[in-house]
Amino acid sequence: MAFLGSAFRRVVSAVRPPLSPLCRTYARSYSSEPTKEKSVPYEKTLKQDDGASTGPTKPLPRSADVVVIGGGSLGCQTIYHLAKMGLTNVVLLERDRLTAGTTWHTAGLLWQLRPSDVEVELLAHTRNVISKDLEEETGLHTGWIQNGGLFIASNKQRLDEYKRLMSLGKVYGIESHVLSPAETKDLYPLMNIDDLYGTLYVPKDGTMDPAGTCTTLTRAASARGAVVIENCPVTGIKVQTDDLGVKRVKAVKTPHGTIETPCVVNCAGVWAPKLGEMAGVKVPLIAMHHAYVVTQRIEGIQNMPNVRDHDASVYLRLQGDALSVGGYEHNPIFWEEVSDKFAFSLFDLDWDVFMQHIEGAINRVPVLEQIGIKSTVCGPESFTADHKPLMGEAPEVRGFFLGCGFNSAGMMLGGGCGRELAHWIIHGRPEKDMYGYDIRRFHHSLTDNKDWIRERSHESYAKNYSVVFPFDEPLASRNMRKDPFHQPSVFSHLLFSYVKDYDYYGAYEVKKHVNYKYNELLGKEYTFDFPPHHDVVRDQCLSCRHSVAVFNMSYFGKFYLTGPDAKKAADWLFTADVNKKPGSTVYTCMLNKRGGVESDLTVSRLEPGAANLPLAPESIGDAYYLAIGGAVAEHNWNHIRTVLQDQGFHCQLTDHSEDMGMISIQGPKSREVLQEVLDTDLSNEAFPFSTHKVVNAAGRPVRAVRLSFVGELGWELHIPKDSCLPVYHAVMAAGTKHGIINSGYRAIDSLSIEKGYRHWHADLRPDDTPLEAGLAFTCKLKSSIQFQGRDRLQKQKEEGLRRRIVCFTIEEKVPMFGLEAIFRSGVPVGHLRRAEFGFFIDKTIGYGYIRNPDGGVVSADFIKSGEFTLERMGVTYKAKAHLKSPFDPENKRVKGIYT
Repeated sequence: MAFLGSAFRRVVSAVRPPLSPLCRTYARSYSSEPTKEKSVPYEKTLKQDDGASTGPTKPLPRSADVVVIGGGSLGCQTIYHLAKMGLTNVVLLERDRLTAGTTWHTAGLLWQLRPSDVEVELLAHTRNVISKDLEEETGLHTGWIQNGGLFIASNKQRLDEYKRLMSLGKVYGIESHVLSPAETKDLYPLMNIDDLYGTLYVPKDGTMDPAGTCTTLTRAASARGAVVIENCPVTGIKVQTDDLGVKRVKAVKTPHGTIETPCVVNCAGVWAPKLGEMAGVKVPLIAMHHAYVVTQRIEGIQNMPNVRDHDASVYLRLQGDALSVGGYEHNPIFWEEVSDKFAFSLFDLDWDVFMQHIEGAINRVPVLEQIGIKSTVCGPESFTADHKPLMGEAPEVRGFFLGCGFNSAGMMLGGGCGRELAHWIIHGRPEKDMYGYDIRRFHHSLTDNKDWIRERSHESYAKNYSVVFPFDEPLASRNMRKDPFHQPSVFSHLLFSYVKDYDYYGAYEVKKHVNYKYNELLGKEYTFDFPPHHDVVRDQCLSCRHSVAVFNMSYFGKFYLTGPDAKKAADWLFTADVNKKPGSTVYTCMLNKRGGVESDLTVSRLEPGAANLPLAPESIGDAYYLAIGGAVAEHNWNHIRTVLQDQGFHCQLTDHSEDMGMISIQGPKSREVLQEVLDTDLSNEAFPFSTHKVVNAAGRPVRAVRLSFVGELGWELHIPKDSCLPVYHAVMAAGTKHGIINSGYRAIDSLSIEKGYRHWHADLRPDDTPLEAGLAFTCKLKSSIQFQGRDRLQKQKEEGLRRRIVCFTIEEKVPMFGLEAIFRSGVPVGHLRRAEFGFFIDKTIGYGYIRNPDGGVVSADFIKSGEFTLERMGVTYKAKAHLKSPFDPENKRVKGIYT
């Protein structure tokens, strides 16, 4: 019998064989035969007893409203929620038996607390479905076990991270307790506490059983009319192009027949890329080996909570009277050639890779050194570039939805994500803010870039148990997209360091970088205190407030909307009236059908005329220039294109993001600087706020737009790529006598929150309306012009706001980053979405949405009459609520009025 302790000593003393870089997969690495019972960690699986496929378990219908492909956690949850929401003509196709791919061998852990409010809500729904809803509907037990969860902290930073989770959990009513080492020992007597700093205990965490869960889900779905068909592989996806040139799903092909359908949901896990290829859809995920071992019986382990020791990169899951031990290593094995004949199968465990987890496990529960190993479980899992799932409608084909890439968290996220997918399919949008999971978060140039997918997925896997810091940055896949200013001499300062190729943290015999200045620079920022460069950001912010600063905004998306129906499209797309005279620029929102904000952007109306690309498109009628935050440009592009298709507008949307750079010159001295560079009058009368012109800068044509995202007098210069450096150097030369400096995104974050400007996907999301976000001024509700989501806003305006955003400041100089709990008179009413330090007002500022605990309207009086506190890591601070930004509430500075 192998013991964990002896196995560890045996492996670390062995001479390690040479390994090919980035490749640890061999012909022996998996078995296509059904796994032997002794290797299965669960009492029950859903594999066939006879081991032979006998064809589809049910006849295929000729048509269906939706076909879900893949019978794992996500497929079963999605068809269950589709049926529960009333869509009964739905089919699930599984090529083998339910759970046969990756779900059957999952560890099945559910932790309720995550550093994301949306994920907390998704997990809560999964828990409710598994622990309550399904049993009430079917009378069957899913296998849910509520044994609690224990997060281990070996240092202060780790415990601070857990305290952040605890404070957020209070907003959602999730019970959790910070325990001392002695209290932890009382709870878990077998644990070594000698190196403990503290722990976070969540009593209602637990574990799920894949077979029980998926069986119950499909039985509940079938009772509502859904059809679940096993032993039916998909061999093709039929796609047709409609009269407008739009590709749409038409049918699913199998060896046993074809199902006509307008909608396919790809829940195929590690096989999702192959399914995507059938429809011409890119699915940016990669398959890796992911393993755990199951111990023999451990006396005294019964009823103990599951344990996550992040610093040791190991988890300990209660498995009856034993433990499952697993984690995330720095050198995971890539599954290079994904096999279609891999059902209820496992890889041989590579002990050389896996044993790095055992030392931490033995340290945490010393009795493990004397405990035998009952089984090893090493199966494939799908991983993505940012360790987040891939969901939503694919940009390439309408009606092709993704529900894959769950990074070994498909069981615990399945319920919440299955419900959101069902909403997405039926209503066109999910209920919650799912942008972090939306496939459209990735730029189209990256989703089939194998190097990017591999590097980023590896780093995300290797860092999965790292502390989640506010300013975390990846080392992988840097410099794959560069703007025109990407040179060492441009936008640099003393802290600048060159970025090197990714070293895989020294794995796969890739030489690890030593004395890597950029890595060291990033590492210093990993703190829950004010970061070391706090003073650098302060200097940049105050230079902007008192003199002038330059920001590189080249990452912005730059689109043109033209064509016969451009005006109709602009009226429908944008909440504000953008059809003012040519030369005007309007800040506006775009909404979904539920009135949620899909985007905020600026829209400049152009003069019709001949093409002068990239600064102006050809147009004989209405034309608009759209400038959109770069991180969300792909999302915006697809949102606009989808609306144009759905409404049948005859328009052209063209992307010139890569053809232009953009710098923003902001501050009281910006006019004086630019007047030396631009060949036009920059006075208030000649160049008012919210207008734009094509002018010459240093003899080169640029589009100058008088706007500000920091609350100061300033202009944006949208510059053809080849002219970027000459124009930039001219600006810097003219600004020398005014002390002009380069400023970064951290400064933008601070300056913008100080002014009260919203950041999309931070304090402005698809589940927030403009009215709730304090952006009613962007909505043309007083006009008769219809726009998408207007009906929802009008209804909300009539009924009153049940939630709204509020600005908070505190007197103590402590850092806040978002997720801090908001209390009104001692009752939790929300949490901060975003927080920064405002250097001009010298206070920490946070914005968050609050609710009335009674469910009533959140009025100005409700805010004014409340006594507010903010909880940061378990410590409360008295806060002042503001109905307007405490900085320049009369908006004088953007108009150039300085007193």
